[in-house]
Amino acid sequence: MAPLIALLAGAALARTAGLLGVDALDGWHPALRVGLALMFALTGVAHFASRRGDLIAMVPPSLPRPGLLVTVTGVLELAGALALLFPATARWAAAGLALLTLAMFPANVSAERRRLTLAGRPVTPLGARTVLQVVFVAAALAVTLGG
Repeated sequence: MAPLIALLAGAALARTAGLLGVDALDGWHPALRVGLALMFALTGVAHFASRRGDLIAMVPPSLPRPGLLVTVTGVLELAGALALLFPATARWAAAGLALLTLAMFPANVSAERRRLTLAGRPVTPLGARTVLQVVFVAAALAVTLGG
């Protein structure tokens, strides 16, 4: 839920700043870029911080080197978050992050099928997780295709 809050709150605050005169944030497209950047910065940091063990546990057992996979995806999320902040790279970054989000979705399916508990709680049910992933991919595609 924290990534969704980061996306929505980040975009809303950036849009408000645009309305208050920050020219670089004047419009929904730049505001959405900021919200996505905040969301992917949050999730990227989790790959190296307190949630790292949980993320490693989510990697499907059939994939090799889960720790390396979590590290690589974390680096990609952080690099993408940074690239979203620059108009020249934002569209490519958003497209890459949309693909990355889709590529990581099987880890959520695997975690739910294996009934993992993360931080003492069951993983997000697959229906709710799917809705969240659709929102994240749609926001990334809106940046990719938007003005």
